Amino acid sequence: MKKSFILITLSLILFSCKSENNNKESDLIRGEFILIDDAAVLKGNDFIYGVVINKLTHELAKKVKPLQREEYDMVPVVVKGIIKPNPDQGWEEIVEIKEIIGVSAPTSELPTKIKSSESQENSNIHLNKEN
Repeated sequence: MKKSFILITLSLILFSCKSENNNKESDLIRGEFILIDDAAVLKGNDFIYGVVINKLTHELAKKVKPLQREEYDMVPVVVKGIIKPNPDQGWEEIVEIKEIIGVSAPTSELPTKIKSSESQENSNIHLNKEN
C-alpha cells in the first residue's frame, strides 16, 4: 500500500511539472522601446516586435519617458515577455510584456537632423531680398 501511494504521488508530481512546462514561458528580450499614442514597438538587432498595450507597457513607458532626449527617441530596455504571432495587421510577431527587468539611458548619438529644402529656399529668398 505504501509503495503504491508513493508511486501515485510521484506520478502526479511528474505530470503536473510537464503541464507547467507546456505553458509559454517568458523570454528575456533586450531592445529599444517606444510608445507613441496607442502603438508600442520593441526593436532589437535582429527583430522588431509590436507590443501588446497593457498595464506593464504603460509602466515601462513611464520609466522610459525621462530618459528620452526627444519625443521619438527609443530607449534600451530589458523585459521578460511572451512572443506570439500577431493575429492582426501590422508586425508579424507581438510581445506581451510580463516583467520589466531594466531601463537604461540611450548610448548612441541622436540622428543628424537635415533641414528641409523649403527652409533653405526661404533663407535664400530672404538673403536675395537683402542684396
